[in-house]
Amino acid sequence: MEGAIIIIGLVVFALIISIPFGYARQNFPKYSFMWWVLIHLPIPIIVLLRIKVGLSWHFIPLTLGGSVAGQIIGSAVSRRRKQNAKAA
Repeated sequence: MEGAIIIIGLVVFALIISIPFGYARQNFPKYSFMWWVLIHLPIPIIVLLRIKVGLSWHFIPLTLGGSVAGQIIGSAVSRRRKQNAKAA
């Protein structure tokens, strides 16, 4: 049970830490250098934390999924805020 809590916590952490990067990514042209950096910057943080808590490489898809979900949520929030600013 304790292992499941650690795994869920790490996936949620990956999601939360990726939201600001996805938000910022929307302000750069697609496939630009900064766009690429903002996608990949949270990954080393997540990998170091995964290693520190002692999870094997088998959990990479879960943390990667959390990171991708955070990027998608952050970019959606950025787009919605821009649309609301135009409408006001």
